[in-house]
Amino acid sequence: MSALPEKKSVALFVTCLVDLNRPSVAFAAIKLLEAAGCTIMVPEAQTCCGQIAYNSGDKKSTKDIAAQVIRAFKGFDYVVAPSGSCAGMIQHHYPELFKDDATMMVEVEDLSNRTYELTSFLHDVCGYKPEGISVDMSLTYHDSCSSLREMKVRDQPRQMLAEIDGLDIKEAEDRDVCCGFGGTFCLKYSEISGEMVDKKVNSIVATGADMLIAGDMGCLMNIAGRLHRRDEKMKVLHVAEVLAGMTDVPGIGEGSLSIKEER
Repeated sequence: MSALPEKKSVALFVTCLVDLNRPSVAFAAIKLLEAAGCTIMVPEAQTCCGQIAYNSGDKKSTKDIAAQVIRAFKGFDYVVAPSGSCAGMIQHHYPELFKDDATMMVEVEDLSNRTYELTSFLHDVCGYKPEGISVDMSLTYHDSCSSLREMKVRDQPRQMLAEIDGLDIKEAEDRDVCCGFGGTFCLKYSEISGEMVDKKVNSIVATGADMLIAGDMGCLMNIAGRLHRRDEKMKVLHVAEVLAGMTDVPGIGEGSLSIKEER
């Protein structure tokens, strides 16, 4: 396997949805980063990235949250998040927030330059390839809007997944179309969101894949919920879990994980 030329300190930005709903994703991310030769830290002082407040127009609260994130992640070589959405918030929207504050912009730009989405970091920075993993299943990959459009993540996860023995990737026709989650969008425009996720589920089921994966928990929870309500039997996992060989855990929406199972 490949690794960084020199061992670097990586701070894991866990994200709210992973912390509260799917901690196994964080354990999978740590497993992958360690295999790629990184020294991992998980700052206890980290909080939400502020995206919900930002999407709701509350810039004051967002700035307060962003300032806390900046303090919590000082001093690390890299900051990595198993979410294109949260990484995109830090990398692209923090600079927008503080564009009129020259003092803060120094720290904002520093953090932005050190922040990566997980699969992009593993592939582009570490040159990581999974080894010794076999998965006798087919999957389809959903490209989340933030990962694809803000973080430019598309080929990286697919290229690493292609290294896994027995894994068959079946692409959906609209793999790069929004699933309708969109943070607060699904709350503000629930009927439109419902129509969007129904179309997404139709195309996912049409692939005949055994499993749906993606790199953002919001998308995965949204699609998994619709699959469940339609009684579609498809396992839903985060891409980190598959790359780490953790496909035996319950799928998203199938039940809670015990601490033993998470580890």
